[in-house]
Amino acid sequence: MRMSWCTTAFVLVCAAAAPALAQMPSPPTPGPEHAVFKAEEGTWDASIEMTAPGAPSMPPAKGTQVDTVGCGGLCLTTEVKAELMPGMPFEGRGLTTYDPAKKKYVGSWSDSMAPGMSLSEGTYDAASHTSTSWMESPDMTGKMTKTKSIVEQVDADHKVMTMFMVGADGKETPTMKISYTRKK
Repeated sequence: MRMSWCTTAFVLVCAAAAPALAQMPSPPTPGPEHAVFKAEEGTWDASIEMTAPGAPSMPPAKGTQVDTVGCGGLCLTTEVKAELMPGMPFEGRGLTTYDPAKKKYVGSWSDSMAPGMSLSEGTYDAASHTSTSWMESPDMTGKMTKTKSIVEQVDADHKVMTMFMVGADGKETPTMKISYTRKK
């Protein structure tokens, strides 16, 4: 049987790379810090309450959040779809993982309300089942803002996320509360 030139080159490259591949370290495996992701995995109904100082309160919006454990258990991907106001669809995507060098959870977020990528760092307190994260994000105009979010896992099927804007003076103002119920 005759091999093509490309097939022969591929076989030779693979044969040359085999010793180097044999010496590569094993890929990372999920540790106890990643167990938090398993508790988040699933589809959640969301009731979204948005607040702004001096603004009239709005009725809660409804949405859905789907959290999926990926990368062999090393990360959590999040997909959100909601209608914040009639005729105002919203969608967002996030990725969270644990950074062993920082000893923190790190993440990225992008959504249909801001023209860029948000980056976050946070911690998890196993005793209270609460995660606290700080995020730098572009607002709707592209100006960078700081926010803090606290997510409390009430029980296996309920969690509450509260978000705060952090002013230049360090003062935290609540801006959003999302109450989640796991879909069965």
